[in-house]
Amino acid sequence: MRPRFPFVLTCRDVTEHATDYMEGALPVRTRFAVRLHLALCRMCRAYLEQLRRTAALLRGRGLSAPPAEVEARIVARAKPER
Repeated sequence: MRPRFPFVLTCRDVTEHATDYMEGALPVRTRFAVRLHLALCRMCRAYLEQLRRTAALLRGRGLSAPPAEVEARIVARAKPER
């Protein structure tokens, strides 16, 4: 196992932080590490661009919340059975 440095992220790390990075919700050190990785990784830059485009398309759709009864059924089904 190679030693991990906090400023060296893998592609998996970047995908896990992508949403928070786009929303500006990362701590400074993590944001720097993501930017460093993006400067070196064409695939992660493409991934982030795809996320940005998807978010922009969804924002323009004007989606509304489901009716309360539909949401209640979804939540009830998502709860683990005991």
